[in-house]
Amino acid sequence: MEQLTQQKCVPCSGGVPRLNSEQIAELTPQVPNWDVVEVEGISRLVRLYKFPNFVSALAFTNRVGDAAEKEGHHPALLTEWGKVTVSWWTHEIGGLHQNDFVMAAKTDEIANQMAATK
Repeated sequence: MEQLTQQKCVPCSGGVPRLNSEQIAELTPQVPNWDVVEVEGISRLVRLYKFPNFVSALAFTNRVGDAAEKEGHHPALLTEWGKVTVSWWTHEIGGLHQNDFVMAAKTDEIANQMAATK
């Protein structure tokens, strides 16, 4: 299977089914630091990233935002002093799609790149 970071998001509309629990279980090991949580009845991928200060957290937020814009798939981002919480889910289907796992992997890749340049 192609690595998630090498995949592109596919256009998704309301008629596409959400991933089932078996599909989620198959993809989850590829993004091991992410939690699958349910918020208001909707499954989401959520991860907290920590940074040494607000400037680093904001730089990460902006890089994730740039990647999201390129893929046409956008997360919820909560940027605070020294931390960023990223949540991925597909609004159109009210749950998780493969795109969310692709973007979670790409988000990890951004964090790893930033850590390597310290």
